[in-house]
Amino acid sequence: MPIFTRRALVASAMLCVHLPAFAQEVEAEESEDIVVQATRSGRRVQDEPVRVEVIDREEIEEKILMKPGNIAMILSETGGLRVQVTSPALGAANIRVQGMDGRFTQLLADGLPLYGGQASSLGLLQIPPTDLGQVEVIKGAASALYGASALGGVINLVSRRPGDATEGEVLLNATTRNGQDLTAYAATPIGPNWGASLTGGYHRQNAQDLDDDGWIDMARFRRWTARPRLFWTGDDGGSLFVTAGVMDETRIGGTLPGRTVPDGTSFAQTQDTQRFDGGLVGQLPLGEGDTALHIRGAGMTQKHRHRFGDVVENDRHGTLFGEASLSGKMGGTNWVGGVAWQEDRFRSKTFGAFDYTYRVPGLFAQIEQDLLSELTLSASARTDFHNRYGTQFSPRLSLLYRTGPWTVRASGGRGFYAPTPFVEEIEAAGLSRLEPLGKLKAEVAQTASFDVGYKKGPIEANVTVFGSNTDNATRLDVIAVDRVRLVNTPGVTRIRGGEALLRYRWNAFTVTGSYVHIHASEPQPGGIGRRIVPLTPRQTFGLVGMWEEHDKGRVGVEVYHTGRQPLEDNPYRRTSKPYFEIGLLGEIVVGKARLFVNAENILDVRQTKYDSLLRRTRAPDGRWTVDVWGPTDGFVLNAGVRFRLGE
Repeated sequence: MPIFTRRALVASAMLCVHLPAFAQEVEAEESEDIVVQATRSGRRVQDEPVRVEVIDREEIEEKILMKPGNIAMILSETGGLRVQVTSPALGAANIRVQGMDGRFTQLLADGLPLYGGQASSLGLLQIPPTDLGQVEVIKGAASALYGASALGGVINLVSRRPGDATEGEVLLNATTRNGQDLTAYAATPIGPNWGASLTGGYHRQNAQDLDDDGWIDMARFRRWTARPRLFWTGDDGGSLFVTAGVMDETRIGGTLPGRTVPDGTSFAQTQDTQRFDGGLVGQLPLGEGDTALHIRGAGMTQKHRHRFGDVVENDRHGTLFGEASLSGKMGGTNWVGGVAWQEDRFRSKTFGAFDYTYRVPGLFAQIEQDLLSELTLSASARTDFHNRYGTQFSPRLSLLYRTGPWTVRASGGRGFYAPTPFVEEIEAAGLSRLEPLGKLKAEVAQTASFDVGYKKGPIEANVTVFGSNTDNATRLDVIAVDRVRLVNTPGVTRIRGGEALLRYRWNAFTVTGSYVHIHASEPQPGGIGRRIVPLTPRQTFGLVGMWEEHDKGRVGVEVYHTGRQPLEDNPYRRTSKPYFEIGLLGEIVVGKARLFVNAENILDVRQTKYDSLLRRTRAPDGRWTVDVWGPTDGFVLNAGVRFRLGE
């Protein structure tokens, strides 16, 4: 039996066995040979009370052709997720889940915090999707099993596993905005129980000033990445996964040489980043039963050199993580319990008053019980002992009812977030105008969701309603013309909304429609009345049609609509324009080569066609730009070729 065919999929799931409700959905004909273990309980994803949305390899490959350099495209076109640009000068962005702030989203790689406890906004743009096997999304408070960094949800990037033969892929891409990408992936078995893979890439983009105002609308960058991985699967069900990564990037934005901002001065905004990380995941069966020991460990260090005009900030972020747990089964009961420890630290050579070290040991447990053949209850809880924000208890309760093609889920939980200086405005403007942090309280949220799914034959449908209440949300208060401070908002930030998805498959054709409605409100600054949360569109919807045949090619069309968004401190308008984005994709297979071309934003929607990104005067927090509410790069055509080896 080839070790990296059927066994590879089982192994990849077992490597993540400690993860809550992370799974891949397997076709019925495959389920006879593959037992997916990618949840803490070892259940199939369709049997999990917590809803997990999976972006599979097929969809990832489509998005790679659109944006080979980072994972932003994969996430931005997933219902309930919104990629929000946080720094127009550098193009930084974070991920908002169901309207909640991007800092509340935990980004993992193979279940490990390789990008830090709080992934920086640029981190999203520094992860190439070349070696992704699937992306798994849990929406809502996931602190019950992940602690302080998963208040809004979890996104887990699962790597591809080696097959039973050596394989490889090289991709070359170029854009009409003078950007280029080169990525490579290779994987091979190296013995009866071992496999290895290596991923690398080089990406570049030249600066673009699309409205000729002297301010760079698309930042210049040069980036290279490398990541080797090692896999072992034992004959007794044991497994080991080891990974390491390195990334180096230089990014330049702000004013063009010889140009100025409105006060007559030049303002360069740059960032140099070097990141090193490593991690491991292991599983060891204990005895003859279903009991197993699971271990996870990771370390990450990231060095930055920021420049904001005349101010240069040098800093270093670091994360250390370890976890050990036991899991087992007894009849209709699945259980897991364990201990975890995480340290997140920040050191600034320029502004040492903002240095922090968060040490958080924790205890967690989960039990899943089949109450009836169609009814499953899941309860999980975690207690974290934060060295700064004290003891925090995070429970989550989920219920699953399945009958025929119908699936009904209900879930609710509580989570917390340990504040840091790095809210969106500070990541965009730096620390120079921020007052030292006072006695902030931990941000706490309660989230709930209810969804109904239907899947039969070519039809798949799902409707979800969700809500969250967040207490002690942090925001910036202006205290002088050039000084701001971070404070807890009095009152509750409320989010209510719904999602709908409908998919129809017919032979090689797939049509998918999606709709998201969000109503998010928060207390007004000053505490009198409420307002709609800025940069939160009330409604978005999309329609995607795709034709694809293996070894022949694919053709697709996408149409997305984003509704109006309330804006904050924008001198040009109080509400954004609604807009459509239309894209066309084509790929043809010629032997081992796959030629592709992609047209993005065909209508050439661009925020700077309406207003400048530049403010008339500098904001108190230090920003020279307004918030981004629409595309900033306009129409972009990219084309390239993929070479596949070993097929």
